Amino acid sequence: MKKVKLAVVGVGNCASSLIQGIEYYGHHHNEHSDGIMHTQINGWRPQDIKVVAAFDIDRRKVGLPIAKAIFAEPNCTTVFQKLIPVNGVGVKMGPLLDGMADHMKEYPESRAFRVADVKPVNVVEELKNSGAEVMVCYLPVGSQKAVEFYANACLQAKVAMVNCMPVFIASDKKWANKFKEAGVPIIGDDIKSQIGATIVHRVLSRLFNDRGCKILRTYQLNTGGNTDFLNMLEKSRLKSKKISKTGSVQSQLDVPLGADNIHIGPSDYVSWQKDNKVAFIRIEGEGFGGAPINLEMRLSVQDSPNSAGVVIDAIRCAALARERGLAGPLNSASSYYMKTPPVQHRDHIARELTNEFIMGKNIEVNKNKIN
Repeated sequence: MKKVKLAVVGVGNCASSLIQGIEYYGHHHNEHSDGIMHTQINGWRPQDIKVVAAFDIDRRKVGLPIAKAIFAEPNCTTVFQKLIPVNGVGVKMGPLLDGMADHMKEYPESRAFRVADVKPVNVVEELKNSGAEVMVCYLPVGSQKAVEFYANACLQAKVAMVNCMPVFIASDKKWANKFKEAGVPIIGDDIKSQIGATIVHRVLSRLFNDRGCKILRTYQLNTGGNTDFLNMLEKSRLKSKKISKTGSVQSQLDVPLGADNIHIGPSDYVSWQKDNKVAFIRIEGEGFGGAPINLEMRLSVQDSPNSAGVVIDAIRCAALARERGLAGPLNSASSYYMKTPPVQHRDHIARELTNEFIMGKNIEVNKNKIN
């Protein structure tokens, strides 16, 4: 089976879980593999993804084989696949731009980024030389310039993009048109986890509306101890993240809540939690006769594997779109896999549309085909 050739931008916890998973499912594959939404997409299984290029800025990762870099500090995600074959792909130095918050310097090396004293490579040339077909973007929240840089690199190298970050590319009309004109597909923006705070909050909010209950107010508070949560202590980097998470939940409501009645966003960094993310969700509402209904829940997950379980699908869908000659945002897959897609759908509808796309039946996506 032909491999999907993947480039990875940001060799952090999420990349570690993804690459561990590619190897893990090569040894644990069956018709109904646990932890996988689609065991096959266009014949590609998770283990049919091959990493051919990787970029980072941390001195403990740049220059290392990708198989070793995914376990380097400050990565702290759970290790479920210890043995990763060294395949000759090394981590190259990318441009720093706005990829690191200044306050990272105040924290111990074991928890924070440390920039390598190495000249950045020519990313476009590296992508072309590697033969990459899809690029997954795992840069830190708030890296507006850096994400845009790699989006441009995808356009120039004709590499499909999976934008896991809350920097609006697929959902921005200007960028969407750039990808259409370049003949390059993109899935974005801001990855939903398999069973994460956002998808659970969306489903619960929809449940209230579908059962005739009025939502008065709601919040979602999250804590974690990985570099993502440490990075987000810099509040100025959180604007797009809060917009993305809030908009994702609001999109499921018949009547959006006023700004004072909804609060969704990262809350605090707790170092000893490491890659364990804990989400607290509360929904206050009214049911029959105005009787009060209050729901509270606590969700605890390993953050990065939770994300990788969705990205493993998105990569294969992007490769399939590229193979079919499609261009621009993939509306169905973006709606299913991302918090801020170009078009929001109810989650069960997004799933149906994505399955139709995989089977070649999705007319909406085929409108973007380049003649």
